[in-house]
Amino acid sequence: MKDYKLIFAVITVALVWGTTFLAIRVAVETIPAWFVAGIRQFLASMIMLIVLLSRKEFKWIGWKNLGYQLVFSTLMLIVANGMTTVAEETVSSSLASLISASSPILVFLGSVAIGLQKFSFRAFLGVLMCFSGILFIFWDGIQDLANPEYRMGILFLFCAISGWASGTIFTKKLNIQSGNISLNLFYQFLFAGIVQIIFAFIFSEHYNFENWTLKSISAMLYLSVFGSVAAFFAFHYALTKISPVQVSILAYINTIIAIFLGWLIMNENITVKFILAAVLIILGVFIINYKPEMFKKQRVE
Repeated sequence: MKDYKLIFAVITVALVWGTTFLAIRVAVETIPAWFVAGIRQFLASMIMLIVLLSRKEFKWIGWKNLGYQLVFSTLMLIVANGMTTVAEETVSSSLASLISASSPILVFLGSVAIGLQKFSFRAFLGVLMCFSGILFIFWDGIQDLANPEYRMGILFLFCAISGWASGTIFTKKLNIQSGNISLNLFYQFLFAGIVQIIFAFIFSEHYNFENWTLKSISAMLYLSVFGSVAAFFAFHYALTKISPVQVSILAYINTIIAIFLGWLIMNENITVKFILAAVLIILGVFIINYKPEMFKKQRVE
């Protein structure tokens, strides 16, 4: 690839989205999870607003479209992103990234259930591999579920991937057109940020702002500027140059980066069974979503 902007965009998406799980884990060390999620989304909405105003693209999107954006925001940002952030108060970033990587299983099964996608033997094999990987995750650590905090963290993670899958299916089912994506994202980020900050004051037992460390605040700002905004623009730039199917391969790289960084920086325990689980889940998801055009040289003009 001679398009250096495209190379930079692809690397940005892979690295930034691969580091978000680690950044969340660092942020929640001293900042309550709902504050991390809420401030992240609210700051992202303000950045989007500045971009829209500078382009003179800010406008009202209409009640119908607003309704779509609020439903999407609830499922993808409040439930999926918010619950993942809450979960990382008690589970490792590696485990959170790996369980999140299995969300395409629910997307596929849900799509089959409502007739959006046909079931096939190849997809069945992929689902079996993913479930086998999940079993390997808890093979030795089943006793950890006796810890109520850990158990709640796992429950929150499964709620998160359910929200992500529901949001994806919702978009597919209604065949919602993207329109001005930056404008839609502004409304999504703003709504999620306000709701999550309200949750923060309701559900956070201790939110003494003096205890928030510079390290955690920096991680939260990183999530806002890079995780929510910069990676988004890089992702959509990549979509103008290569096909969505090819861009989707980045999802597998993100998980590997997240697990590696969790081990390298946070000293998270990575066992042989955990690595095997990661391989099974990533391969399973790949088999479910495989399309021949993934590896074809293709440009989308």
